[in-house]
Amino acid sequence: MRKSILVFFLILGASLSHAQDKNKTVTFEVKGNCGMCKSRIEKTAIKIAGVKFALWNVDTKEFKAIIDERKCSIDMVKKKIAGIGHDIEGYTAPLDVYDNLPACCQYRNPESIHMNHGKH
Repeated sequence: MRKSILVFFLILGASLSHAQDKNKTVTFEVKGNCGMCKSRIEKTAIKIAGVKFALWNVDTKEFKAIIDERKCSIDMVKKKIAGIGHDIEGYTAPLDVYDNLPACCQYRNPESIHMNHGKH
């Protein structure tokens, strides 16, 4: 009987330690330049089922989100953001999508840093 109870709690503990988080905070860098990038990145992320909060900092390039891992994954969020033209570690935006970004948003172009990056 003691062995059965011990085995039960070991299995329960193992399954709980591998459970997905309902409210997991994630942070990673997303390439971009300006307020238009911020709007595009945040709007795309928040539309993903399971993303509860999304914020991108123009100055630090840091993206923060709260996600429900039962509904989406970090990779899913990264792929969606890369798909709209913004590079992320492990994901490169498709060239045709990147090329269609406004000139001030084309962060791969060193000259874009000198453009007017007002809070669009």
